[in-house]
Amino acid sequence: MNKKYRFVTAALFSLGILSFIGGYLRHYTVAVLDPKGPVGRQEYHLIILTLLLSLIVVIPVFTLLFWFTWKYREGNRAKYSPELDGSRLAETIWWLIPSALILVMSVIIWNSSHQLDPNKPLTSNIKPMNIQVIALDWKWLFIYPEQRIATVNFVQFPTNTPVNFEITADAPMNSFWIPQLGGQIYAMPGMSTQLHLLANQPGRFRGSSANISGHGFAGMHFIAESSSRADFTQWVQTVKHSSNQLNSDTYDHLAQASTDNPVTYYNSGPSGLYNSVITRYNGPPGSMPGMRMQ
Repeated sequence: MNKKYRFVTAALFSLGILSFIGGYLRHYTVAVLDPKGPVGRQEYHLIILTLLLSLIVVIPVFTLLFWFTWKYREGNRAKYSPELDGSRLAETIWWLIPSALILVMSVIIWNSSHQLDPNKPLTSNIKPMNIQVIALDWKWLFIYPEQRIATVNFVQFPTNTPVNFEITADAPMNSFWIPQLGGQIYAMPGMSTQLHLLANQPGRFRGSSANISGHGFAGMHFIAESSSRADFTQWVQTVKHSSNQLNSDTYDHLAQASTDNPVTYYNSGPSGLYNSVITRYNGPPGSMPGMRMQ
């Protein structure tokens, strides 16, 4: 094939691939690139910033890769330049630029790690809401200690209200993640982790497990809904009229391994259940402190 036609074919193929990727992304929303809260927004800016900084190295490297491939292709009489090997100028350039980039990114990571510490409460004039989360096989249990209700695979909270998630697991280690609101945090048996999030607009956001935990992992997702204060209050009253009671027997049944669990409401949340689940793994083997049901 003529060299000219080979070049045109390669260019058209590359353009077609880029067009396909662009068209796909146009009709598909990447959750972490569509933040709906201040934490998610800061993480979005970090993703874009690190991407742009990485391009400082990526673009020249791939440009040189294709240029050298083209220049030293078979049949092309390129000039032989052995003096380039060991060039101090070239060595300085391709070591200095990546080193400077790593230094800049280290400073950014250090500062952002402290600013986005999941244990750090969010600044707000509105009283935070506490929601306890227990990762089970393969479902999520949400307990509202103040509202005295509980839900499975669904969590709702008012817009612009800081939410303090207390997270543990009564199953293999897992990871709690609402991509549009903020980063994930691990759910571990015998431990309690915290994650502070806030949604600054109403909506329904997909939550999921970010840690493979068995064959039911793919269906271990939930809906996080941000609503007005009035709608949240009405929803709480609806849940309180549910016929389901969360007690020792229903919890033991719920904790059994199951997949693709539907959303379920419980009109009472047992006081002390969350702490009991944690201490269960810290006591003698086979022990399970009694739960105080109210």
